[in-house]
Amino acid sequence: MRRARWHVTLALSAMWAAGAVQVQAQTPSSGPWTDAATAQSAAAPVPTAIWKSAPRVALELRARFGSAEAIAVNQLAGPVEVTLLAEGAPPVAMPPLPARATVPAGGRVVVAQLRDGAAGTRLSLVAVPGLPVARVRNVEYLYPLRDAPLQIAQGYGGGFSHADAENRHAVDFAVTPGTPVLAARDGVVMQVESDATARLDPRTAFDPADDRVRGNFIRLLHDDGTMALYAHLQQGGVVVAPGARVLRGTIIGFSGNTGLSAAPHLHFVVQANRGMRLESLPFRMLGPDGPLRFGQVQTDPAPAAP
Repeated sequence: MRRARWHVTLALSAMWAAGAVQVQAQTPSSGPWTDAATAQSAAAPVPTAIWKSAPRVALELRARFGSAEAIAVNQLAGPVEVTLLAEGAPPVAMPPLPARATVPAGGRVVVAQLRDGAAGTRLSLVAVPGLPVARVRNVEYLYPLRDAPLQIAQGYGGGFSHADAENRHAVDFAVTPGTPVLAARDGVVMQVESDATARLDPRTAFDPADDRVRGNFIRLLHDDGTMALYAHLQQGGVVVAPGARVLRGTIIGFSGNTGLSAAPHLHFVVQANRGMRLESLPFRMLGPDGPLRFGQVQTDPAPAAP
């Protein structure tokens, strides 16, 4: 598993568009994306990106009284934190760039007022899921698989893919594809992906920001601001919709082997936004035979051959 940070860039022309130019940020629920667009005159068509999946974060540039507003548009069913950056000569902006903002679920927030569209400037919007104010509660999570024996393929700090901050406290449960996946804690479905059809070759190098590594997944937002990620589900293996509130023990999907996966398993991790960066959190979990201890489990760093 790799980072869940999303980027979108927008190139400015010397003149502001009379309408709006929108480019959608790559998120774990997106397909291929267009990474740049150019503000145009009112007579020119507004460029759009083509997406495979619906929920996403977007950067919108809208003309207003001779200047422009840089707007972060959050179509996800949970909050995000964003930072607006300038590459090259920065435009005059209020607040000055880089500018940071939080955007609620389904919300739109003006991140900055741009008063001078310096020709050739590229704006970059970076988005991270969750709010940076999570107050982590000490709760016991439910074993997230129904009628499946406990088999941990990779635990805390596992050498294959649990070495980064976002996944250091992740756990991979080895399980037969098609096993019911349960909500380990009450939460709101923030984001889903269910269209991935196959797994990636684990021997191949992938950019850490490549969203395909998760395969099909569900991100649940908890009441304390933390989030749980259930990844590598089977194609069509998501049975909950964004925005739905689910209870602990509810079937939310079915396990699989999609994305960057060496063998069929469920990747489970609890994360919090710590200020434009995700960190995984240690958690307590009740297993089939009592409390589980993940800190002592670690897998061989070499993945299995596909």
